[in-house]
This record gives sequence, C-alpha cells and structure tokens, in this order.
Amino acid sequence: MAYVYKTKGTCSKSITVDLDGKTIKSVAFEGGCNGNTTGIAELVVGMNIDDVIGRVKGTTCGARPTSCPDQLAHALEEAYAAEQAAQ
Repeated sequence: MAYVYKTKGTCSKSITVDLDGKTIKSVAFEGGCNGNTTGIAELVVGMNIDDVIGRVKGTTCGARPTSCPDQLAHALEEAYAAEQAAQ
C-alpha cells in the first residue's frame, strides 16, 4: 500500500512510501535536493524500517530542526502504523 506523507519544514513537499511489512519496497520524494533525495530513496529500498528510522531520525539540515532524512523516518512510522491499522 503506497502511503503519502506531507513533509514539514523541508524543501521536499511529500514522501511516498510503499512497505511490505517492515521492509521498504519503494520511496519517492516530491521536491527537495534531487540528487540527495534520489540517493536516499535508492539506499533504503529493501531495508527494515526500524534500521532506517534508527539511523536518520533526528537528522537536521543547517539551522532547521528537521531534514529530508528525518522526515523519511516520520513517514516510515506513519506508513507502518497505517498499514497495521488497515489489517
């Protein structure tokens, strides 16, 4: 199930996440720094969400209190919760 997360405080506008249980099937950022967001999306495919969340949650971007990787962690948490609620 594809889940769209509206980002807060970043250049990217949204993150679309597709999970298979706790495994990431795909990630796509709308907006943001294309090279960075594309690279992040490719790196996390096939990974366990807990591993990704543990590595990127809390990452900041300059003076901002969040970043695209931090917002990905929030997107993964929400997508997994939504997937569990739908079962």
